[in-house]
Amino acid sequence: MYENKTGKPRVILAAVDTGEYDAEVSMDELEQLADTAGAETVARLIQKRPAVDNAAILGSGRLEELAELCNNENADMVIFDCELTASQVRNIEKATDTHTIDRTTLILDIFAQRAITREGRLQVELAQYKYRLPRLAGMGVQLSRLGGGIGTRGPGETKLETDKRHIRSRIRALEEELKSIGERRSRVRTRRKKDDVLTCAIVGYTNAGKSTLLNALTDAGVMAEDKLFATLDITSRRVILPDGRRILMTDTVGLISRLPHELVEAFKSTLEEAANADVILHVIDAADPECRQKTEVAERLLRELGCEGIPTVTVFNKCDRINVTDFPGVCMISAKHGRGLDGLLKAVAEALPDNSISGRYLFPYGEGSLLSQIYELGRVADVKHTEGGIEADITLDRKYLRLLEGAAQIRNV
Repeated sequence: MYENKTGKPRVILAAVDTGEYDAEVSMDELEQLADTAGAETVARLIQKRPAVDNAAILGSGRLEELAELCNNENADMVIFDCELTASQVRNIEKATDTHTIDRTTLILDIFAQRAITREGRLQVELAQYKYRLPRLAGMGVQLSRLGGGIGTRGPGETKLETDKRHIRSRIRALEEELKSIGERRSRVRTRRKKDDVLTCAIVGYTNAGKSTLLNALTDAGVMAEDKLFATLDITSRRVILPDGRRILMTDTVGLISRLPHELVEAFKSTLEEAANADVILHVIDAADPECRQKTEVAERLLRELGCEGIPTVTVFNKCDRINVTDFPGVCMISAKHGRGLDGLLKAVAEALPDNSISGRYLFPYGEGSLLSQIYELGRVADVKHTEGGIEADITLDRKYLRLLEGAAQIRNV
């Protein structure tokens, strides 16, 4: 997005309704994206057509209407709710005399604004270059002129060829660096599996409340705003489940309909957190009137990422805004107000394979150090000091059975 020194950029949203999807709903989402990027939507234009116009998306009559709208509203930019080729951008800008971008460019801009970590910034830069490369050829005559600069370009090389060469070189460098980061992340995941660390990936449509939920469960301090793609970078925190097991919960990047292919590829190592989790926590905004359609989009994207077969807990968030009786028999929470979190953790525990044992044990006073370790690794309840030692209800993963060797089991719990 280009900054407007006098305030927010004034933008007009445009789209063609071919019947492929609900254009009005998609335009509502595009307006939210524009707001997240820092723009003010001043008008919307939708044309119903059997197919988009190859030259300028809109028909000639509607294109003239768009040009008049840009002039009357003093618009700084037009945003189309579809992908545009470079020649289409050039034709639209020529007709409207207004800077024009598409939905993917807008999403990439939001990602560029909000990426914080080194990995996040690299992923966004890679996606931007991959999106830009095939569109260079149609960007205008300025890219067909010979480049200048001593020692910077080959003899007779045009600026277009130089830019393409530079971008391809940068893409290779970014892919290598991200590959290295991805391999490091893979080693971390392998180590977690070896150490039997349970993992839970928090997934869902963008702005469903994933970061707010992680903050509510762990005080993670992740930035959470009522905007699309408020956070892009992975944050993981440990949570103790009701059965005493510890699980690593990871906040992932939000999903969205028609997620640009370049972003899926660039954020592949990040999205793999869901595909490698022991359980997936699918957060749905219950107050969103389009929650059913957005749920279907999220589920389809998760299948494409290879998440089929992983136990999934579906939770409806923002229950404080709706009538909960409309959602019988499902897990309802309000992450913002901390409602329903105990039931949510119980559902996560039930979705995980149960490798724990429970019982009441008597620890001689000389084995108190074992009980201290169990406090760290499992759950200890109803502790009593008796003449024979310390009695307690113990829940512990079977891999730590050695810690119970010095204790006597009194009964099963």
